[in-house]
Amino acid sequence: MTGTLYLCATPIGNLSDITPRVLETLREVDMIAAEDTRNSIKLLNHFEIRTPMTSYHEYNKVEKAEQIVSWLTEGKNIALITDAGTPAISDPGEVLVDKCLKAGVPVTSLPGCCALITALTLSGLPTRRFCFEGFLPADKKERKFVLEELLRETRTVILYEAPHHLKKTLAELYEALGERRVTLCRELTKRFETVFPTTLAGALAYYEENEPKGEYVLVIEGMNRAALKEKEHESWKEISIEEHMQIYEGQGFDRKESMKKVAADRGVSKRDIYQALL
Repeated sequence: MTGTLYLCATPIGNLSDITPRVLETLREVDMIAAEDTRNSIKLLNHFEIRTPMTSYHEYNKVEKAEQIVSWLTEGKNIALITDAGTPAISDPGEVLVDKCLKAGVPVTSLPGCCALITALTLSGLPTRRFCFEGFLPADKKERKFVLEELLRETRTVILYEAPHHLKKTLAELYEALGERRVTLCRELTKRFETVFPTTLAGALAYYEENEPKGEYVLVIEGMNRAALKEKEHESWKEISIEEHMQIYEGQGFDRKESMKKVAADRGVSKRDIYQALL
């Protein structure tokens, strides 16, 4: 029979946060696939777990995933763990899960710690709607594209960042998004856990005087919907009403419907558009 892949959430700091179910699973599976076996051995030793490990990380995620799927189809049960938190979240585990599902291998997730959710609940910012970007792309063009997308994002935005990149990222966020509320969370669940609610400008000023330490989660206020609507209205005013009409008529809308859409885009009444066209 085919084995099962278990996605096991591990502590993001405080070892007491691991669940009994995860501990039981790590003891009972045939093998543990770990992002960094040198790091994970400390966790396993702490809980006296002797299950064999194999490495599965960003640089071998494709070929090693195929090997792991092969072991699973032979009937082995395997647990996947990341260095901290939930596997497959901003993590190469997503590749393995995809390959397992395509191969018909059962996958189950054992819930537990997740840094982005922990930070969101501590942020004081809206939690009903949010988006997670993980680490911003290293590629300059892709990074610029993501930042431009985030400008119009109305949901609360969550990012990860390393201490040595924090100042640069804050500067880029301020330049791209303007002034926003932000909560910086570091060393979550650890002894020196810090939750710092401020603004992007305030964070920039603070870290000019204080060196960033520890891994960060940035929770950023989304764009105000009213402000977004106003910004969109203003952007349409950069072209003439006739040109604006041509955009919709070119898409197959009749003149009456095009006038209605142009009026909505510009935040004016349909009568205003009609008068302007006359």
